[in-house]
Parts: sequence; structure tokens; C-alpha cells
Amino acid sequence: MNATLVIPALNEAGAIGDLVRRVPAGAVRRGYGAACWAGVSAVSADTDVVAFLDGDGSQSPEELPKILEPIAGGRADFVLGARRRADGHPAHATLGTRLIARLIAWRHGARVTDIPPFRAIRTDLLRELDMRDRAFGWPVEMVAKAAARGARIVEVVVSHRPRVAGRSKVSGTVVGSLRAGYAFFVIALRTTKGAA
Repeated sequence: MNATLVIPALNEAGAIGDLVRRVPAGAVRRGYGAACWAGVSAVSADTDVVAFLDGDGSQSPEELPKILEPIAGGRADFVLGARRRADGHPAHATLGTRLIARLIAWRHGARVTDIPPFRAIRTDLLRELDMRDRAFGWPVEMVAKAAARGARIVEVVVSHRPRVAGRSKVSGTVVGSLRAGYAFFVIALRTTKGAA
């Protein structure tokens, strides 16, 4: 059985860390994509746009209006908060992400230079993408499928700084980045033109 545990955490900063650590290992499905999917599943039917932001403090939520504006202005279906200057982001991770972005751009003719964690997408388009990945490949799958559908993808430059605490399971080590890079490559390759 696959189970997803949803923990509403508004104003629970003092308790949430200990609470999450106490969840029995293997009792619920974990992963970046699983967390994103849980959030998307909770979105109400009248929501026009869903935005994503990593919880490590490396992006600035104050820049959310900049991410939303191209969609609100009718110029985009999907906006990527591209990291032009990724301070604190390991060089190996930056290189890998940019290579995957180039592969997607080459395959689908999209103008994509980054696969960033800070992004916004029209809710109706997101639902049409039929997202499957429940691990760290979620952003790559989203970008690749949107590009394959011919969605209007716009990049907006955002700031990026070192994570506030902890170590990334993906970019924190070269081995983690290599594993993630391989998964990203497979996801990018299996998405074909016109794919949902």
C-alpha cells in the first residue's frame, strides 16, 4: 500500500521538525514528487496557477510576483525561475541541470536553460501533464512534458543563495547528483512530442 501523509504546518515551526522525524520509516511514501503531488491534489478547482518553491531557503518567496506575472499577463503557460547566478549551488549540479535543460530544448524546441525549483504553471496545464514521478524527477518531468505539448514556457531570472540548513539529497554529493542526473536524463528522453 502506498500512503501519503499530509501535515498542514502553518504556524507550526516549533513542532514540525520533531513531528516529521517521528513518522515511522517506510510507513508513508516520501519524495520530492510525492510532496508536490500531495500539494497539487489539495488545490481547489478554482485555482488558476500553482507555484512551487523549495523549502531550503535558497530562493526568495518575495520574487513570487515576478514568477506569476507572465502567466497573469497572458504571455506564458509555465514560468521557470531561472538561476543565472546560482550562489552556493554546487558546480556539478548546475552543470547537470543545464545539460538536461539543453536536451529538453533540443528535443522540443523550447527556450529552456534551467530546471529550477521555483516555478509557476497554469493549473489546467499541470493537470493535463499527467505527472507520474514521485521522486526528485518531478521538475524535469514537468518541464519536459510541458515542452513536448508546445506550452508557452518563459524563464524569469531569480536570485539563488546557499540553502539555509541541511544538505541536499540530490546536489549535496557528486554521487547523489550522478544518480539524479541519470534519472533526469531518462525522464527527459522518454517524453516525446505531443506527450501528455
